[in-house]
Amino acid sequence: MKLSNLLIFNTIVALPFGLGFLLAPGAMANLYDVSTDPAANLIAQFFGVSLIAIGLLTWFARNVADSKAQKAIIQALLIADVLGLIVAVMGMVSGVLNTLGWLTVVLYLLLVLGYGYFLFMKPGKS
Repeated sequence: MKLSNLLIFNTIVALPFGLGFLLAPGAMANLYDVSTDPAANLIAQFFGVSLIAIGLLTWFARNVADSKAQKAIIQALLIADVLGLIVAVMGMVSGVLNTLGWLTVVLYLLLVLGYGYFLFMKPGKS
């Protein structure tokens, strides 16, 4: 696997979810069986903005050749995705999310495994 492919996969995941949470936060929350109010919708929109930023970052970084820049990007995304995985699992274990929440767990797990691979198993290779 090439790092650029993982970054493109991350873009494909992050941008649609980000746009969904930005433009239709209540509908996105309802997919997960989470009720919202205006404050929760606003927080979901902030989450959407962050996902859009990640999607844009991963898209623009897909062809970065500098190994130090690659490592910094991989480290930041790995840390964020580990935290996201923990939060997603907590949401599932606590019963806050419905079965669709497992999709979020799986997506974060795939990203953690991918970035972990490039950080620890295949350093310096694009």
